[in-house]
Amino acid sequence: MDLKAELKEVIIRELKIEDVDPAQVTDDAPLFGEGLGLDSLDAVELVLILKKHYGIEIKDMTQAREAFASINALHDHILAHQKTS
Repeated sequence: MDLKAELKEVIIRELKIEDVDPAQVTDDAPLFGEGLGLDSLDAVELVLILKKHYGIEIKDMTQAREAFASINALHDHILAHQKTS
């Protein structure tokens, strides 16, 4: 499974988003607001999800805003910041 598909599944499962199939989430749709419909509490959980699943830390609001823009942005952020073993 590629990282984008995995991200969609992890986000939907971990945030307990009902009635959304990961295949329905487009890579460039916003995660917050009109897109996936996440809110500020989801953002806090998303930070924890990234730490747990990918070893990524979001250090400030600017970084969070950029990383959480879409699945594409989150994918790129993970690849840029994930520690290689």
